[in-house]
Amino acid sequence: MWNYVVICKHVNTNDCDTTLSPSVISGYLSGIEPLNGTNFLTWKEQIGIVLSVMDLDHALRIDTPAAITTQSTIEQRAAYEKWERSNRMSLMIMKSSISVAIRGAIHDSNDAKTYLASMEEQFNGSSKAHASTLIMKMLTTRYDGSSGMREHIMMMNDMTFKLKGMEMAISEGFLVHFIMTSLPMQFAPFKINYNTQKEKWKMSELIAMCVQEEERLKVERPDFAHLATATPTRKKSKGNDGGKKKVDLEKSINKANVSYTKPLQAPKCHFCRNVGHLRKDCTEFKD
Repeated sequence: MWNYVVICKHVNTNDCDTTLSPSVISGYLSGIEPLNGTNFLTWKEQIGIVLSVMDLDHALRIDTPAAITTQSTIEQRAAYEKWERSNRMSLMIMKSSISVAIRGAIHDSNDAKTYLASMEEQFNGSSKAHASTLIMKMLTTRYDGSSGMREHIMMMNDMTFKLKGMEMAISEGFLVHFIMTSLPMQFAPFKINYNTQKEKWKMSELIAMCVQEEERLKVERPDFAHLATATPTRKKSKGNDGGKKKVDLEKSINKANVSYTKPLQAPKCHFCRNVGHLRKDCTEFKD
């Protein structure tokens, strides 16, 4: 759990923006999602925003300055003191937002910039796994009408933004085409009309056009409003279905065995042992 009281006691007007009150600072800190090993990218983004708003990201933007000596100038002393405050508070906020279960697995450092770089290296593998999950989600996501068209497109954009943060950028033109393919068959004429145009739509134009087309379909086709519930669902199997199927299978096998007859064979004479006639018709028997 976060120890907001301890952190806020260390945050004074010299450590952050003087316009921020303790309650506002506490609100910023509570908005950071604790790092649990699977949400590093989200955590890093939230940490960056909070430190920037609180004017504490100085230590993350510059290298460690030279230590103060008796020969240091006033400017050098001021620069080092600013970095030292930023570095100290950044480390405190970052470490306090990491789950205790994984905090010990991260290589410790007294330098906030080095500490963050060590964390990036530590969670690089989980970022790749998260990227694979996002890509698969994008490939399988289809608009089913359960949410609005605008929300659907914004969700696809959000996944693209997250992939961009992992150095897997997707161009806007490709994303527009990709979103068009995620639309259901009710939008087929709309997609054909888009493909026949020479002009390429921007994302803002795509959102406007898709929302307009969705509203038109709702008015002209009452069944479109039931798009989310129109997909067929599999019925739940009853508990005795397995036994019933087994009994039916046994009946079919028995029926097949009863109806099965051996192929007809030519008659055989039991007197001369020749095939093709019976004993009563055998000439040798009659003689």
